[in-house]
Amino acid sequence: MSETALPAHTPLNRERLIAPGPVEVAPNVLLELAQPQMHHRAAAGIAKLMEAREKLTRLLGDPYDAVITTTSGTGAFEGALVSTTPSGAKVVNAQAGKFSERWGEMAQRFGYDTQIIAKPWGEMLDVNEVADACKGAHTLTITHSETSTGALHDLEAIAKAAKAQNPDLIIIADCITSYGNAELRPAAWGVDVVVSGSQKGTATPPGLGFVLFSPEVQARMIKDTPHGFYLDMTRELAGQKAGNTPQTPAINLMYALSVALDRLLAVPLEVLWAEQRRKTDALIAAGTALGAPAWAARPSAAVAVLTPPQGIGGKQVAARLAEMGQRALPGQAPHEDTVFRISTMGYADRYDALAIAGILEDCFASLGVQFERGAAVQAAWNVMK
Repeated sequence: MSETALPAHTPLNRERLIAPGPVEVAPNVLLELAQPQMHHRAAAGIAKLMEAREKLTRLLGDPYDAVITTTSGTGAFEGALVSTTPSGAKVVNAQAGKFSERWGEMAQRFGYDTQIIAKPWGEMLDVNEVADACKGAHTLTITHSETSTGALHDLEAIAKAAKAQNPDLIIIADCITSYGNAELRPAAWGVDVVVSGSQKGTATPPGLGFVLFSPEVQARMIKDTPHGFYLDMTRELAGQKAGNTPQTPAINLMYALSVALDRLLAVPLEVLWAEQRRKTDALIAAGTALGAPAWAARPSAAVAVLTPPQGIGGKQVAARLAEMGQRALPGQAPHEDTVFRISTMGYADRYDALAIAGILEDCFASLGVQFERGAAVQAAWNVMK
């Protein structure tokens, strides 16, 4: 396949973030960052902290208590792990991609008795295999939506099966791209801790992590964990419940987060989840029409991870999109050339999904792919109807 020159109008294109994070942020959210600097100990700062925490709980749909960390999602996950899991405890790590592997590496670094249950990237975790490994374990770390592969693992089935084997098991779920995007019912499923971050479904600039603790797990949290000071979530949770933060928080980002959450909470969660599902299914349909099907058998609602046509690599697709002003991502190493990744998380709607379908047509045409013009847009629209 031979590449062709980009159209002369390309410099006029609006630049877009169509990557699975960071995502597009609404103008009114960005305006919150332009306010005069507020103090986090002032009444307005305390009120905004409490407001944002309450909205995060509503977005989860269950009465879990939220901690907002001034970190990425990785920092939030680390705090959750060391604040619930005592030194030397057995930790089962279920992994099938880049980010789930990270939690296994983290557990090993802290000296936990770590058992890895792994599947090849793109494949689905086996419910019974994970559940059987959890016999006698203290904690299970698992990723719901694997951003590196586009797989949505069956967190409900795995959590229920694992708890049936071990009712005392603590389940920490990486929901960094599923929170606010995919169906997530932690109380009903038996998930104790949910972790996410600001630059994904909540459509806020990077810099905040979220940890949401079930009422039951809070009674088992570790006081003065030896593995963390800044990330001591037991201390942080007690402080934030009282409208306080032991450390200086990114208060400006919390103001922005609170505004961003209003848009997501304007509809019932079921409507929010269904619309995000349709948008991502539309991207997958568009890719399939161009010979670029989804990599995962059970695709996530948060990100479309697509396998490009034979003769084209994921890095090539992402680079061409970047030349068009559209920021997507190739795969994660060692699969960076196997796939490319696009998303409508954040400040995007169904019409953005249709636009991305058209962008993919222009991209693939410029890479020499043969297809009938309009096929990807029509396939996307058929899903969105």
